[in-house]
Amino acid sequence: MRKDKKTFRVVALAAPLVMATMLAAPVSVNAADSIGLYWKAAPTNTAWVNSVGECWQGQDGEKLPPCTDTFVPHAPLVMRLLFELDRYQLNQIRNPQELRKLDDLIKEFQATPREEQVTIVGHTDKLGSLPHNQVLSENRAATIKQYMIDRGYPASAIREVKGVAWEGGNDVAADGAVIDLGPLENNPLRRRVVVTELGPEALQQYSQ
Repeated sequence: MRKDKKTFRVVALAAPLVMATMLAAPVSVNAADSIGLYWKAAPTNTAWVNSVGECWQGQDGEKLPPCTDTFVPHAPLVMRLLFELDRYQLNQIRNPQELRKLDDLIKEFQATPREEQVTIVGHTDKLGSLPHNQVLSENRAATIKQYMIDRGYPASAIREVKGVAWEGGNDVAADGAVIDLGPLENNPLRRRVVVTELGPEALQQYSQ
């Protein structure tokens, strides 16, 4: 999601492709909207990828080969933030070093030309009422959202921020295996926040 002095060059390169795409098939947005879409995109060696992960091939004189690369999002980032009991502020995390994982992810995203879209979900353990923990989990997610924004992550790229209390279930590892977090009651492992990069299918759902 890098934004630098190359922005104007990107737009200049994007304009011919946008016009070619418009000629190739009807679209429901006007030219200005199309330019806005490609403002968030960037050329690669093989194709253009827009802000919702779609691969756009070149037309006529663009000389771009067919889109062959498939966008694969990062595995969900599960931060085992050991919030103090019934707390959600940054200074109430017993292991703040866990936030370095998020710092690394933000830097990685900022070094890419694509604008990565994410969701943030807060969790609690099962101690106290569901309504109380629902609000607590939402506050934990909101804390991480603000943390990301303070470090330069665009608010517009955070598609959803929510809490699920203890009803969020167990976590899933990068290989798809379910991680058993243990008991629901008074379990620090369940006081966590998960940041998930959205893949093409999920982005399409958020765009509808």
